[in-house]
Amino acid sequence: MPKFIFVAGGVMSGIGKGVATASIGKILQSKGFKITAVKIDPYINVDAGTMNPIEHGEVFVTDDGVECDQDLGNYERFLDESLSTINYITTGRVYQAVINRERNLGYGGRCVEVVPDIPDEAIARILKSAKKNRADFVLIEIGGTVGEYQNMLFLEAARMMKIRYPGDVLFILVSYLPVPKMIGEMKTKPTQNAVRMLNEAGIQPDIILGRSSSLLDRPRKKKISIFCNVNIRDIISAPDIKSIYEVPINFEKENLGNRILKKFDLNSKKSNLEKWEKLVKVIKKKKKPIRIGIVGKYFETGKFTLMDSYISVIEAVKHAAWFYKKKPEIYWLSAGKFEKDSRFLKELKDYDGIIVPGGFGNRGVEGKIKAIQFCREEKIPFLGLCLGMQLAVIEFARNVCGLKKANSTEFSANCRIPVIDVMPEQKALLKEKKYGGTMRLGAYKCELKTGTKSWRAYGRNKITFERHRHRYELNNEFRNVLEDKGMIIAGINPEKDLVEIIELKKHPFFIGVQFHPEFKSRFLKPHPLFKEFIKASLH
Repeated sequence: MPKFIFVAGGVMSGIGKGVATASIGKILQSKGFKITAVKIDPYINVDAGTMNPIEHGEVFVTDDGVECDQDLGNYERFLDESLSTINYITTGRVYQAVINRERNLGYGGRCVEVVPDIPDEAIARILKSAKKNRADFVLIEIGGTVGEYQNMLFLEAARMMKIRYPGDVLFILVSYLPVPKMIGEMKTKPTQNAVRMLNEAGIQPDIILGRSSSLLDRPRKKKISIFCNVNIRDIISAPDIKSIYEVPINFEKENLGNRILKKFDLNSKKSNLEKWEKLVKVIKKKKKPIRIGIVGKYFETGKFTLMDSYISVIEAVKHAAWFYKKKPEIYWLSAGKFEKDSRFLKELKDYDGIIVPGGFGNRGVEGKIKAIQFCREEKIPFLGLCLGMQLAVIEFARNVCGLKKANSTEFSANCRIPVIDVMPEQKALLKEKKYGGTMRLGAYKCELKTGTKSWRAYGRNKITFERHRHRYELNNEFRNVLEDKGMIIAGINPEKDLVEIIELKKHPFFIGVQFHPEFKSRFLKPHPLFKEFIKASLH
């Protein structure tokens, strides 16, 4: 029987439950166990695909094409495991499954109720994930914060699992301990209240991870232990740190892994985190910086910068920079700024490389096209991801091929020169307003052209598989025109003859990809295209 560890959050959101869950998984994995992780999101959406990234953060995509929460990206980056649709649960998915089963007489005509049928469906999905992944441990992160109405049914599922499998279920609470500036003392009362709310759901935490600006001292741990009914050795410090990849190491300093094993009556084991620790030491050392600019539009929210919209891109840049023992410095460049005034484009020379990531809609598009043109003409290393690749094609068509009216039908439905267009099957879906889960999603084959920079980046391999999330493609009617003017079609999907990678001749690094390589980058295994991009940017 696999072991199940539920991770819930207390006090407020955004305190790092996903990283904590991934770190616990990494620790147990380093002790020789097979790990999988499940994210439960309490929203009604069936998946994350239709949500605004400014509101929700990045939409992560798995190999099998599920559009999910960015925390699955954390799990994959830490565990170096590819997850699937079974690792992702939402309220919408659970209710949809229960209602469909009821309509098909799957409940034998009985009355179907919120409890126990909704929690039972969640439990069935958790057990299915354990079986499919052949896991020794299943980590289940419950989104939101204890005390919220939205996640009560999933806490109920966790409580029911504890009753059914008493020796195989563990609860961990990640809770915030503030240090008010005017007081200057770490306060435990919010965590005490969070534990009480968890108790009201019928759950007693076995372990508390104390998130704060600094380490928890013994007086604070003692107070939490007394008022929250938790052994003082099971209260683990989770202080603010510069790199999330330090978290597993910090947890192991307080023996978290073996505390978990003991609670399951399993023998203690030594962690094998040598490679991990070695790279963390590289991160912490002073080193020469590399400056990367990201030209986007999903990071401006009022007076604040929301990095979560591009979290996988950020992490992929970091992985590659650390591979070369450089300090990644990432700067947010507003596409709207370039759109309003081209004089700002000269600022792009301040950076070693420029990335134009994915996105939807026409806001900021012309600013991105101007930035791409500047990178092409000034020989600045450029990497275009999904929309970034499409805009590179539009820029090239307009300014090199002389097709001044070139555009995408995403931005101009009746444009005369649609170098980027939607596929026929997508046109039918859009006409019927079937938006959710209908894009080209998940892993597709890419056949690489021998002798190209991309081919060399992938280790001279002929075939690779990359993850997609888009509707629009390079229009094959214009391939000959683009190639005649110097654009290289460096990768294609052989099944549908779709362009996956474009390159430019006589440029230090100018590559656009229709897919999202950032989704497959790992802490210990940087993605080859990001490695090559950083390598070019160093020069």
